[in-house]
Amino acid sequence: MKKISSKLYTGFIMLFLYLPIFVLIAYSFNNGKTTVWKGFTLKWYSELFKSRAIMSSLYNTLIIAVLASVIATLLGTLAALGIYNYKGFKKKLITNISNIPIINPEIVTGVSFMLLFAFIGTLLGFEMGFGTVLIAHIGFCTPYVILNVAPKLSQMNKNIYEAALDLGCTQRQAIFKVILPEIMPGVLSGFLMSFTYSLDDFIITYFTRGSKFQTLPIEIYTMLRRKISPTINALSALLFVVTIMMLLVVNIHNMRTEKKGL
Repeated sequence: MKKISSKLYTGFIMLFLYLPIFVLIAYSFNNGKTTVWKGFTLKWYSELFKSRAIMSSLYNTLIIAVLASVIATLLGTLAALGIYNYKGFKKKLITNISNIPIINPEIVTGVSFMLLFAFIGTLLGFEMGFGTVLIAHIGFCTPYVILNVAPKLSQMNKNIYEAALDLGCTQRQAIFKVILPEIMPGVLSGFLMSFTYSLDDFIITYFTRGSKFQTLPIEIYTMLRRKISPTINALSALLFVVTIMMLLVVNIHNMRTEKKGL
């Protein structure tokens, strides 16, 4: 009975979480503009790819997400390695400080970045746009990378770096050929989380984008203020599928890596 009840409970939770998404995907193929089903169609996907505003916003969002996640992954991995070498109170203090942006409300982070960029912009004479959004995304993505990489470093054998040096590796070879493969699952998880959060971010982007730069969440918000269009369903369905595919690729890669390790 316990097994059956646990399976039913798990199934109910999964249904509660994913049923709205499946309904959204189903209505992306609805021929009507309302919740009344009027037949199957692909015209909303066609209109989605014809929309210059959406495609431009999607391009901006993807560029920001890729650049921010790559740079944040690099900075976060290096920061996690640096924190790992600390001991005692210093390590706890720096770890807690690095976690503050994660628990800090996004609106506080967004307003803080906006005030900072407005102040610097006044001094140097530039407007907020692509660069400020990218810096802001790197800023809030980096702590998530640290959060994912740090546990992998803790699980690693503490003597593996010295052993690699004793066996003839240079410091660079020891890091790239020994340490990095050990923590790679954490690095990939940090990259994926950074990419997802950057892709989805609205509040921080809203405060740091200026008046001309537009990302996909901002464009969707603007569309919802005017009139709800079924192209939003099509767009959301595509984003969901892409996210699931990325998760599958990362999980398959991790499973193969674990099998090779065994």
